[in-house]
Amino acid sequence: MKPFAIYLCGVGGQGIGLLSEILLRAADYAGYVAKAVDTHGLAQRGGVVVSHIRLGETVHTPLISAYGADLVVGLERHEALRGAQAMLRDGGALVYFDTVLQPLGVRLGTEAEITNADVDRACAPRGIAVHRMTCPNLADPRMQNIVVLGHLHLLGLVGEVAAEHSLRAMDDLLEGSALAANVGLFRSIAANDRQTP
Repeated sequence: MKPFAIYLCGVGGQGIGLLSEILLRAADYAGYVAKAVDTHGLAQRGGVVVSHIRLGETVHTPLISAYGADLVVGLERHEALRGAQAMLRDGGALVYFDTVLQPLGVRLGTEAEITNADVDRACAPRGIAVHRMTCPNLADPRMQNIVVLGHLHLLGLVGEVAAEHSLRAMDDLLEGSALAANVGLFRSIAANDRQTP
């Protein structure tokens, strides 16, 4: 297969690591050669967390170069825009959960909060397809990553990695009530119960 690069970004505590591991295992279950690496940094202090995933027979390193990502997945609006501006190729796709965990500059009043319109304006000239989602009735905000995962499948943005592959990966990584809740949410989205604006 032609190499395919996915860059995931968010803030510590949002589940970027779990989302990355689910996608990596799901790609493996789908028969892809896959490599990944996470950068946790100051995750425990609300810092930026990123993951690189590259799929393809000729991929030798998991690291994605600037503007080398085919898909950027963000779990927070500011990080989604940063990821798109720094890592996404022209004509790629940006998928993000529309929530804001205010960066320090926004909290201090030295920077303006990024809006959805800002994201759209930055992406349009580069031909980037923007997909944003919300889930207003989500019982646990830690499951925003599963909302995004379900929409990745619903939108067909992860190639031949099927929903069943992600379900197998979740079964590997979660257990008990956490597994049941995440699988239930994922199935409701993958079954086209869309929760986008």
